[in-house]
Parts: sequence; structure tokens; C-alpha cells
Amino acid sequence: MSTDTQKAHQVEQVRQAEQEWIRWHEERTATVSAPYGPLSLTGTHWLSDHPEGRIPAVPGQWREDGGELVLTATAEDGLTVDGKPFTGEVRLTADRGAVETSRVAHGERRLVVLSREGLWAVRDFDPDSAARKTFRAIEATPYDARWALTGTFRPYDTTRSVRVENADGVERGLGLGGEIAFEVDGTEHTLQVTVEQDGSLWAVFADATSGKSSFRFLRPAAPAEDGSVTVDLNRAVLPPCAFADHFICPFPPPGNTLPVAVEAGERNRIDN
Repeated sequence: MSTDTQKAHQVEQVRQAEQEWIRWHEERTATVSAPYGPLSLTGTHWLSDHPEGRIPAVPGQWREDGGELVLTATAEDGLTVDGKPFTGEVRLTADRGAVETSRVAHGERRLVVLSREGLWAVRDFDPDSAARKTFRAIEATPYDARWALTGTFRPYDTTRSVRVENADGVERGLGLGGEIAFEVDGTEHTLQVTVEQDGSLWAVFADATSGKSSFRFLRPAAPAEDGSVTVDLNRAVLPPCAFADHFICPFPPPGNTLPVAVEAGERNRIDN
């Protein structure tokens, strides 16, 4: 293959990667602004803050019992469970699927049961939220092939758990299954990552462009058999708590603040 042909092939690869990134960014914006996307979260209500079982603005009575959540409601509460009008008592476990598939609803609102480190909460997702109404776009740096890197995944022998502060000011455990190593301008950097059930990776990181409390998420696909993994920082995303204050996103663990300025990926939420 001649030098000119190689250059043309490289240019075409970059063009295709840029078009894929544009489609990804459009899909990401649509997901965030969807009726039950992160912008619709209007509250995360911890039952420990409401020992009497009554949550302000959330119908019904909620209490923990034997590792489950018990909801008691009357017809006046206007709740549905599994799509049917509900009265009486029902035992609930934590919702694991998409928000719109949660068992309990109040009109268009979805009441999602959450369990974290033995504590229970009810999340209120409302498609009519003020944040969803005012959202306009996600500011993101245009695609730059420089930030599409090839890295290496180095698994730990056993999963490690570190305590990190969350966006709500509470420390919680963060499980880490390994690290990804990659080079920027000839210098190696590493990020500790969580290994998801499907083998994909999740990193919480900050960099030299971040403010005191600014951080982002990166979700590389599962590594190849030889450990190679694509580290495309063009797809660094804002955490859910950038769209609603009621998420409890973890801050980066120690060592996950890169000393370089990563001028790629999502930067800010833009409102009207």
C-alpha cells in the first residue's frame, strides 16, 4: 500500500469515527432528555429520614421489613402497582430495570425502590420536572482522534473496595476490579475501574481541566482476550448528578485524577 493510499485510509477512518461519535452524542442527548432520563429525577428519599413512613409529596406509607420494603396505600393515594390501581399492602424489592419498568407509579411519575448498603430509598421520577423542561443540550468537545487511545486492562486478583465521597456528601464503598493503562503523548497513565457484569468497564475520573468537584464517567467496552481495550476519552460523560442533584454519584477514587488536561468528551449541561 502506497503512502498516499495509507494516508487516505487513515483520513477515512477518522471521518468514520467522527460520524460515529456524532451519532453517539445525539443518542446520548436523547437518552438524558427522555421522559424517564436523569433530568426527570425530582427526589431520592431515604426511609431513615422518615421513620414514620410518610414521605413528603410521595403518596402511601413506606417501611422496611425483613429485607424488603412494604408499601401501604389507600384509593385516595392514587397509586398503581404493576400497572393496576392499588390499595392495601405490597412487599417490594429494589428495582433493577429501567425506570419506566418500576412497579409503583403515581400517574406519569415512577416511584423507584432503591437499596444501598442496607439503606432503603424511594426515588421519584417525574417527566414533568423543571430540569427536563429547561434542558437544551449537552456541551461536548468536538471529536478529536488524539483522544481515541488503545489501552491495556490489568485485572486485580480480587475485587477491591474503597470508600469514596459521593455527591451527597456521604462516603460509600466503590468496588474496583482492575486498572486500565494508556499513554498520552508518550507518558503512561492509569485509571482504576469497576468491572460490570457484562465485562465492560467503568471509570470515575477527573483531570487537569476539572474543578474542585468536577468529574466524569468513562465506560470502555469489555477488553479483548489479550487485555487490549479502547480508551476513547471523546466519550467521557457527565455523571447523572450533573443533571439532577438527587443522584448519589461517587467521586473519583484516589489515583483517578489525571495530571493531563483531557479536552474531550462532555463538559457541561446547557439550559434555556
